[in-house]
Amino acid sequence: MQTYWGIDLGGTKIEGVILSSPSPDAVVIRQRIDTEAHLGYEHIVDRIVLLIDQLKAETGYTPDKIGFATPGTLDPRSQTMKNCNTTCLNGQPLKQALLDRLGVEVNLANDANCFALAEATLGAVPAVAPNFQTMFGVIMGTGVGGGVVFRGQDGQAMVVNGKQGIGGEWGHNILEENGYDCYCGKKGCNEQVISGPALQRFYLEQSGQKRTMKEIVERHRAGTDPIATLTMERLLRYFGRAISVITNILDPDVIVLGGGVGNIDELYTDGVEQLKNYIFNNRVVETPIIRPKLGDSAGVFGAAML
Repeated sequence: MQTYWGIDLGGTKIEGVILSSPSPDAVVIRQRIDTEAHLGYEHIVDRIVLLIDQLKAETGYTPDKIGFATPGTLDPRSQTMKNCNTTCLNGQPLKQALLDRLGVEVNLANDANCFALAEATLGAVPAVAPNFQTMFGVIMGTGVGGGVVFRGQDGQAMVVNGKQGIGGEWGHNILEENGYDCYCGKKGCNEQVISGPALQRFYLEQSGQKRTMKEIVERHRAGTDPIATLTMERLLRYFGRAISVITNILDPDVIVLGGGVGNIDELYTDGVEQLKNYIFNNRVVETPIIRPKLGDSAGVFGAAML
């Protein structure tokens, strides 16, 4: 039987799934184990192999290829990992190590690309844009990222990794000149402006009080906290500017917003209104900006779809 194997390598958990067909309803098994990243790179590889051995033992299936969602990118030239927030992976030949240990074909893509691929193939996109040519998947949560998926000549959805392996890295475009330092080495990246922690930091600086993003949104909606409203206005204005870069360059058929910040209702109304101010178009915004369907499953399903 044809099976589709995906592994989502996270900083705290490694999740594996086997699908019997390319459908979110076709889960044969889904299992998680702790990453134990504090024990280092070699240990993480051991944990991945352990999880795959468990999936084999419990189902009796054997993969001929496996897709991996990773917390960073495989550099196409050096064939080592980079931009991983699980920092012990950086500089390591993870793909080759997995090939050597597993003995099957492996495909790696970063977690934002896997999110985009999952939503494009199994999630929200087929109902809205079944014949899409290009889509963009956004993650706005603790961090900010993105992924580009296009439809190839054979009709298959394909992730755009790019020459340097940084296709879709929207989170590290500069949004606010002379803004906050980012771990990537630049200042004022999207991630330092419209991520959850960045918005909470702005609220703290303006009010002297620490609140969660959920509390900030609730206080804005209640109309009782002008600093919460100022924070929301900042989010919506900068969201429009940030998304306009994607819209002007790719003009995708659909954009899917994921992550905790992506759940905020106002992004789909007032945020779209802000987008109108920045795109090179004399009409209303025609690009559907939609919610994801797969939730936390997107990473591991996207890996299987690789």
